[in-house]
Amino acid sequence: MPSVTLPPFPSDVPTHPLLVVDYALIKANDQNEIDKLWKAATELGFWYLKNHEVDPNEMFDMGVETMNMPMSEKMKFEQGDDGMSFGYKASGANAVDETGALDTVEFINIAKDDAIAYPKAVRRSYPAATNARMESTITPFVRKSTEVNMVLMEVFNDRLGLPKGTLAQRHTAEEFSGSEARCIKNPPKPQGMTEEQRAIGAHTDFGSLSFLHNRLGGLQVLVPGTEKWQYIKPIPGHAICNLGDAMALFSGGVLRSNMHRVVTPPGDQAKHERWSLVFFTRPGNSAVLRALIEDSPLIAAAVKKSDDPAKYETGSTSFEWFSRRIKNQRINNRTGPETWQASRGTEHQPAAI
Repeated sequence: MPSVTLPPFPSDVPTHPLLVVDYALIKANDQNEIDKLWKAATELGFWYLKNHEVDPNEMFDMGVETMNMPMSEKMKFEQGDDGMSFGYKASGANAVDETGALDTVEFINIAKDDAIAYPKAVRRSYPAATNARMESTITPFVRKSTEVNMVLMEVFNDRLGLPKGTLAQRHTAEEFSGSEARCIKNPPKPQGMTEEQRAIGAHTDFGSLSFLHNRLGGLQVLVPGTEKWQYIKPIPGHAICNLGDAMALFSGGVLRSNMHRVVTPPGDQAKHERWSLVFFTRPGNSAVLRALIEDSPLIAAAVKKSDDPAKYETGSTSFEWFSRRIKNQRINNRTGPETWQASRGTEHQPAAI
């Protein structure tokens, strides 16, 4: 990306602290660090990850090069309204709440399957600027991000008391999935827009694990037991990780898929473009999203004491869950508030916008 001096996150804006997890210590099987990760995953579902060995800079360059292409060219690779996530999404293509208010971000999503299979296109084609970076930049980023998320997933597998490899079997490299890399651009705050207007509406993530890199504020979480959105402060060199719907469902709610949203960055940061980069690990398309009660006494006990045990038997495959959520947030598919409701995930709260 071009060298731009970005203003620091304002010191007078309240933030919600996250636990800092050291990936190097997780790989070394440090039990204190594993305990910290487990605490973060079961209480909020968000944490910082340091020493993760992933440099996002070239992926940001890819995003800039792709977004600088003519709109007419980018739109040839648009997601469409049928529930597919991969491809380009223009600003205003999605609703951010049940009123039908439009989002302000544009992004490019690259399927893990396409990045790994390149130069063969197995899911879809992409803009020329994206393809130019596939072998040198995108594929290495996807491979390393997948490795990081699978190491974390192995920790969760063991702490849930699941047989070795249970979660890994639902996230194999061989099966097609919704796993994808996403580079997101949000423009500077227009005159008259309030900081509370959403770039991306309140949601839980669709899949299992999200691995996020950003430089400016804007990410907010709705902490359980509160009704007030709180900023998460970006820390240089630290990724922000969080769990999605699939892990909440597999674990019977032991692991948290927490509500979050993206708004305009606070203070002087609002004057700058906000770029972010995320890799989403999602289960294989055929994986059924349900609590793994037969494999873990811990999960079985959590479901049994739940206020609504039936919600952990979705009857939905990962592909169906993912497609439903993508399709119903598209503004072209909107018929009314019910469309927005149909796009929601595990922790939806109608009042949380």
